[in-house]
Amino acid sequence: MTAGRSPDTRATVWDREMAADVDRTRVASSATRVHSRAMDRSHFIDTRLVGDARITMILDGHGYWAPELQVPEAEWRAALPQANAAGEVGIDFCGAHIALGDASILIDLGFDDIPPERGHWATMRLRRTPGVEAVLAAIGVRAEEITHVLITHAHGDHIAGAIAERDGRPVARFPNARHLIGRADWERNPERNSPASLAAMHLGGLLSRGLLELVDGVRPVAPGVTFRHAPGESPGHSIVEVRSRGETFLHLGDLFHFPCEFEHLGWIPPGRDQATTILSRRDALERARDAGALLAFSHGVFPCWGRVSPEGEPAHWMYEVATR
Repeated sequence: MTAGRSPDTRATVWDREMAADVDRTRVASSATRVHSRAMDRSHFIDTRLVGDARITMILDGHGYWAPELQVPEAEWRAALPQANAAGEVGIDFCGAHIALGDASILIDLGFDDIPPERGHWATMRLRRTPGVEAVLAAIGVRAEEITHVLITHAHGDHIAGAIAERDGRPVARFPNARHLIGRADWERNPERNSPASLAAMHLGGLLSRGLLELVDGVRPVAPGVTFRHAPGESPGHSIVEVRSRGETFLHLGDLFHFPCEFEHLGWIPPGRDQATTILSRRDALERARDAGALLAFSHGVFPCWGRVSPEGEPAHWMYEVATR
């Protein structure tokens, strides 16, 4: 294994690559209109084996976000030197696919098909890849073949891909999948009562179709795959654990947003439950260290693979890329 590129370098590479491909990757009305044969797969897809599990990280887009970490500005700017004058940091938006045994599992639903310069994403200056469904097709997985969708939490960039428009009517994008989400992210979500909200349209749309299952605690999903409640980012936030042939992978969702948060567990954006987030972070770090786990988090620098330092405090995040 070798050390990965820094977030600042990766964002620069992204800008150069996407400038050349902006017309091809722009979403018109459906991400699936970009054919897999037109993709440079290395830009959007990265696969590793964890035991018998084939895990693919999926890049859904890149945008800008001001995390407003609740610490003195000089401290967070030293840790995030790529932040602009407005405090915005370029971040990647990543999901994942797990193939293990008979299970074909998607982690998070990604964005909807609305062009990124409009709708919910305009302020993020979002630039899209071909989208989750098209990227799955590029690795030979059809939407109908997905058996489970594990929704780490109910923030818009993780749920907006649930319901798609086909022939002028809304349909579930993954019609045969059991969709799981932490119970509190629906039952305690005030947006469920706002018909125009992403939660109401997408999570509510799944629920009305009998496709959404509200879960608590630790939930086995398939042999070797567990959905584990890790609240703080949201009340129902959950992480995904994969174990196969003595190896472990943890997808941490939005429990962490930047590498500096592994070192500073109390660096948390506003609107989160700080005390609960710290507890969940500590538990995840202990679990990762005990297993020597390969890790990823939703907004890590694509392809997101990494590990934490095996011992010592504070913990340190280390990006990894596979040697090919």
